[in-house]
Amino acid sequence: MQFSKMVPFDNPNVLNLVRALYVTSNLIIAGIYLYVQQQINKKKDMTVIKYVEPPPMGSQEEPKSVTTTIHAYDLQQLRTLFRGQLMGIGMVSVMHLYFKFTNPLLVQSVIPLKGAFESNLVKIHVLGQAASGDMKRPWKAAGMFGMGGGEIKTDKKSIEEAERSGRGGAKEE
Repeated sequence: MQFSKMVPFDNPNVLNLVRALYVTSNLIIAGIYLYVQQQINKKKDMTVIKYVEPPPMGSQEEPKSVTTTIHAYDLQQLRTLFRGQLMGIGMVSVMHLYFKFTNPLLVQSVIPLKGAFESNLVKIHVLGQAASGDMKRPWKAAGMFGMGGGEIKTDKKSIEEAERSGRGGAKEE
């Protein structure tokens, strides 16, 4: 952030270079995510996982039991990553094109790229790390502003309780 304040954005060549950096960064991230999707589909791990998904914050709903496969779970997580990247592109585009802010272009060229390499899917399917410990599915849901999105429970008692409560239990394909 401090470095972006020193960049002379009033120079059209520098501004075009930063724009090119931003586009290149997003193309690299899209390429990484497409490669991850290819690896997920190639492995097609049909191991069944069960977990209890917490209700949305502030809602009065009961926790939902989810039964899915690792393949379907990974694809769902990948869709979430793609959606987050598209939201970021949309926000930066509005800030740059409509409000004429230029600093976010430089900052958002680096931070999402770093975040892509820190995601569990990339660690497992690209970097070859084992899916054990903190990397064991299902992953903890990250909430807004770094707050936890609720505890995902995988113990047998919680799963049976959620299935009996009548909410969830349907297998996601």
